[in-house]
Amino acid sequence: MAILLCGSATAVFAADVEVKNAWVRGTVPGQQATGAFMEIVSQSGATLVGAASPAAAITEIHEMKMEGGVMKMRSIPRLPLPAGKPVQLGPGGYHVMLIKLKQPLQKGDSVALTLQVEGQDKKTEAVEVRAEVRDLAAVAAPSGEHKY
Repeated sequence: MAILLCGSATAVFAADVEVKNAWVRGTVPGQQATGAFMEIVSQSGATLVGAASPAAAITEIHEMKMEGGVMKMRSIPRLPLPAGKPVQLGPGGYHVMLIKLKQPLQKGDSVALTLQVEGQDKKTEAVEVRAEVRDLAAVAAPSGEHKY
């Protein structure tokens, strides 16, 4: 099933998974990695088990957390999506890491992402998302964007 997200205020739905406000942090020439961020809700509960993007050679699910007073980032194989609860992928927390970028990502561009979501039935579904590229310094929703 191919469903595209057109603009950050639009939501994309696949089966019982909804993805909202998908965006990617812009890069500078020579930068090889960046993060993709979004909100994901699964109505019946699911697990994010992978991601891919034509913009990068490697796409991984990552987490950042404090350990012994040090912020650490690492790849994780699975991210639970509890039934009915929004899971935020954002700077400083869970995110999709785009590694070995094929070209710089500039504000106003868009990046195709494919999220692999495993349902309660253990079947994996591809959720196609189009994420807008925001300014390199972006940390959250741009001013003027309201979240309800």
